[in-house]
Amino acid sequence: MSVIGQGPRGSDEVESYGAEDEESAAVLRTIGRIVKMCRERKGLTQAELGTAIGYSEEQVSSVERGRRAPSAKLLDTTDRVLDAGGLISGLRRDAEEARYPKKVRDLAKLEGEAVELCAYANAVVHGLLQTPEYARVLFETRRPPFAEEEVERLVAARVARQDIFDRQPTPVFSFVQEEVTLRRPLGGRMVMRKQLEHLLEVGRRRNVEIQVMPTDREDHAGIDGSLQLLRLQRGETVAHNEVQLTSRLISHPKEIQVFEVRYGIIRAQALTPRESLAFIEKVLGET
Repeated sequence: MSVIGQGPRGSDEVESYGAEDEESAAVLRTIGRIVKMCRERKGLTQAELGTAIGYSEEQVSSVERGRRAPSAKLLDTTDRVLDAGGLISGLRRDAEEARYPKKVRDLAKLEGEAVELCAYANAVVHGLLQTPEYARVLFETRRPPFAEEEVERLVAARVARQDIFDRQPTPVFSFVQEEVTLRRPLGGRMVMRKQLEHLLEVGRRRNVEIQVMPTDREDHAGIDGSLQLLRLQRGETVAHNEVQLTSRLISHPKEIQVFEVRYGIIRAQALTPRESLAFIEKVLGET
């Protein structure tokens, strides 16, 4: 059993309060050294390179010092201006991965290996179902607050995780959302309307089932909190059990069995997928 940084705000909140992990920092420093080497070989100053690529001298300096994860656009433009022959633009994937905290990358890797993902969310909409606007509200209201740059980083990481819906072969998804997560107006009316519309869109995919757990249920197997089960390609099943800033990554068979039993009961107690989509449409009409 190990621990992975997650949280009730959608399954990838980092417990390091925004500090970059050493692996990401090393990648960014390497990218910075390559950019600097190519710039100096071309005989340009940081200010001259910034002017040529449409960025400030400070932004160029931050990239070269490994303090900023460069965008794909910055890398491509820099490669062209410095005649780097693809050396810099070829670093796009490394830069994109370094943008996200290691614990988020680890979670995304597990999700990428899953053939089936089952999740019950009782506080907010599950991270894989969130719109960028909804995710931003969650990170912006976090206390103690994240820096603006970290908010951008985490929102981008959350959105990137959602590529799993289009992966081939296609995984199977089952989500159970507590009714309150559909009614709590996080970010205001328009943010919530867009989130509900997104749930309807995703819930109509053939490989996705979204169910709603009504608040008026007298029996509820999910009282102990949210949970997530991932059945991996190699046949193993792991579970996440979230508690505030962190949650456990569980692989012990006896504990997995408990989570599987609980999730099965939660699904049985919730509205059916068809009833749930109708319920979400009803809430959307009231929002």
